[in-house]
Formats: sequence, structure tokens, C-alpha cells
Amino acid sequence: MMLSDMSVEYLVLLLGNYHYILLASVLALGVTVILSKGTKRGKSGIPGSLGIPFLGETLSFLSANNSNKGCYEFVRLRRSWYGKWFKTRIFGKIHVYVPSVDGAKTIFANDFALFNKGYVKSMADAVGKNSLLCVPHESHRRIRRLLSEPFSMNSLSKFVQKIDCMLSKRLEKLERDGQSFVVLDFNMKMTFDAMCDMFMSVTDASLLEQIERDCTAVSDAMLSFPVMTPGTRYYKGIKARCRLMETFKGMIACRRTGSRHPEDFLQSMLQRDQYPDNEKLSDEEIMDNLLTLIIAGQTTTAAAMMWSVKFLDEHQGVQDRLREEQLSILRNKPNGALLTLEDLNNMSYASKVVKETLRMSNVLLWFPRVALDNCTIEGFEIKKGWHVNVDATCIHQDPEIYKDPMLFNPSRFDEMQKPYSYIPFGSGPRTCLGINMAKLTMLVFLHRLTTGYMWTVDDLDPHLEGKAHIPRLRSGCPITLTALKNEHN
Repeated sequence: MMLSDMSVEYLVLLLGNYHYILLASVLALGVTVILSKGTKRGKSGIPGSLGIPFLGETLSFLSANNSNKGCYEFVRLRRSWYGKWFKTRIFGKIHVYVPSVDGAKTIFANDFALFNKGYVKSMADAVGKNSLLCVPHESHRRIRRLLSEPFSMNSLSKFVQKIDCMLSKRLEKLERDGQSFVVLDFNMKMTFDAMCDMFMSVTDASLLEQIERDCTAVSDAMLSFPVMTPGTRYYKGIKARCRLMETFKGMIACRRTGSRHPEDFLQSMLQRDQYPDNEKLSDEEIMDNLLTLIIAGQTTTAAAMMWSVKFLDEHQGVQDRLREEQLSILRNKPNGALLTLEDLNNMSYASKVVKETLRMSNVLLWFPRVALDNCTIEGFEIKKGWHVNVDATCIHQDPEIYKDPMLFNPSRFDEMQKPYSYIPFGSGPRTCLGINMAKLTMLVFLHRLTTGYMWTVDDLDPHLEGKAHIPRLRSGCPITLTALKNEHN
């Protein structure tokens, strides 16, 4: 991406008393081009370019993230220069991209012992120091255990019914209106509303709009230059985070002083006020993790559902087989009945469609960790403090693991996968807490879409949305629905 095409954010940053960054950027880009012509190996044996101190290849990374190819283009390009293993410097930190199953096993199996979570500063600042994504080992186990209640089977059973009812009504309205709608936007709103209801019993339209607007600004700041310059994504995101914390504080205060106590996640946390410290969360921990759960659950799940629509549209045979399975489930239920966990457990082929969608879309491109000490991974020396990124995208697209990896083929999951070869939710003690919620949400969506409708994709643009920290189509995948006539319609 050329400098003249960069976002206003970075122009503001460069011009706002950061002239030295402009000079450093030119030098960094020049050094990158020169070094890219040959494979450079340091003492670690890992090829790659670290660029100039601190800045490294940060601007190249941000430029890729702002482009319509997405930030993984930064990784893909360096693989073409250096091979599968390479190192770089981003935001002042050395990053090593780990492309193998054995490397993933080494890192995930040694979480907390040899490695800890490692996010770029902007991402950590966005979610907060008390977020499950950022806390050290001693806090992580306690917070994860106390956050697990919304993801229990009992809670998820209620969630399935809520989101099924919400989804059915909204799809029916869209079909009646007969207008094209953007799948990504639709699912972002649906998942957001469902989670706010589940976590905080928030259903008021104006409050939902306010919280969603601020959550979007926080999400947009997660891969940005971490400097508080007015007008930048980082600045807007941190300001939005402050507003959200005030909103959450107000909710907590009302719960403690008022008589209304809805049964939800927030209330289950506040009921522990009198518990020992190791059996409760502080208000700051509650608020940071509310924000984390909402953003992580909304953006990744909505993007995955968008990709499922695209893949199914491109593979009519898969769509037909999926619809056949889902109609058989629908026919065995009373007319108008909502889905149950038992129904979802019977969706064998749909579950494979979900797995293949997650493998192909890689909504979580890689999983970052920090080395807690010097160590070796597959013969490569890793220094204490280096970031090691388990490259899920590279593993999921490896032809030695998956035959024809770029072909959407749910039936490949008829066979058991090798451990650590399928890691859309990570693995080990830091496996994504919302793994079951995400899968169930996708199954409900696929059921209602395929049993109720046919659809046409109205924009086939394959380019990705710029500035997004997860891969999403720039178009958002707009579709038009046509009602499918069957005995339940």
C-alpha cells in the first residue's frame, strides 16, 4: 500500500509532532526492501528482518492491515521471502511466526510454564489489564473459573432459545421486506443484542446503540498505533473504552442499590460481593471482562457466519446436503418450536460445515504468546521476551495436513484430525472460553437460514475490509432472501 493511500489516522499521527516517525518510516521501508532480497539469519537461526530499532516493520504491518488484502498479507509476503519460519519486529517487539503442528503443540502445551499471552499494546489497552486475555497466570485461573457460568450447558441452553427466537423473527422480516441486506452487519447486530441480553439484560434500543457504538470503536483500535493523538483509531478507542467503563459502573451501582435484580451474568458476579477474594471478581475485573466477552464473541462469530454464507453460496452441493439434514430435523419438531441443545447435537453435517468454515476463514489468524525464558522450538532458538505467534492460518492451509486446503469440503472432518492441526479456538488452558457459544450460534444460524430460505449473493467482491483485526469481506456479503416453501412455512 502506498503512503499516499494510508488512512487519515496515520497522516494525523505523522504530522502531529511525530516528524521523526516519518523519517524512520522511510528508512524502515528501505531497509525492508533491501533485506527482503536475501534470507537473513541471526544467531537464532530464524530468517527475517527486524528493521530499525523499535519501529521495525510496524508500518508495513499496519499498511497491510489497512489494505483490502488484510494483515495476513504481511505474513504471507514474508513467507515468500524467507520460508515458513521467519521473525520480524512489530511495535517494538520481536515476533516469530510458528507455522507447524509441532510448534503449536510445544507452545500450547507449555502455556504459563514457558509462555504467556502476548498482545500488541493497542490490543491490551483496548480490553484492559484485568481482561482474561491479558492477566498473568496467578489471576487467569481464578478469573476463567468465575467467568465460566455463562458458558455452562444450562446457560447455553437458554441462550440457544433466545437467539433462535430473535434470529427467526429478524430473518422473516428481512424476507418480507424483499431487500438486500449485509450478512456481516446483520449478524454483528444479532450476536451483540443476544450477548448484551444474556450478560447484562440490556434490551433498550438506545442503550444498546450506545454500547455497540463504543464497542465498535474499541474493536477498531485493537490493531492501531498506540499513541493518544486526537483523530486516530487508538485515541477514539480508548475514549470509547472510558465511556463503556462509566456505563458499566452505572449498571453495577444500580444493581447494588436498586430492587431489580435480573438473573444474568452480571448479577451472578455481584452476588459474590461477600465471598472471599479468590471466589469473586473485583468491579474492574467484571467490567474489563464484560467488554472482552462482548467484543470477542461478537466480531469473531459474526465474521464466521458471514464466511459460511459465502462458502455455501459457492458450493451448491454442500448447501443442498446441509439443507436436507436441517429439514429432516425441522420436520421432527412441532410447528413453530424453538431449537434445543438436543437438536443441535443431532446436526452432524452442519457441525462439519461449521468446522470447515472456521478452518477456511481463520477469523483468528494466529495466537500470540510471549516466551518467559530462553527456549527452543523445533531447533530454533527463542529468546526470553520474544513473541511467538502460533500461525493457525498457515497450519489450516498446509497441504501436508489438509488435502486441497483451499477447497471448502466439510466431509474432510469425517476423519479424526491430528492433535493441534485444527486450532480455530486455540488449545490448552487458554482455549477460547466461548468456543461452545460460538459453535451453537453458528448452528442455529445455519439451521434457520437453510430451512427457511434460498438466497443470492448480491456482491461477489472478494476483497477484505481494511483496518479489521479479523478477516472480513469488504462488502460484508450482501444477500437477498427467498422463502423456501415447506410444511413449516
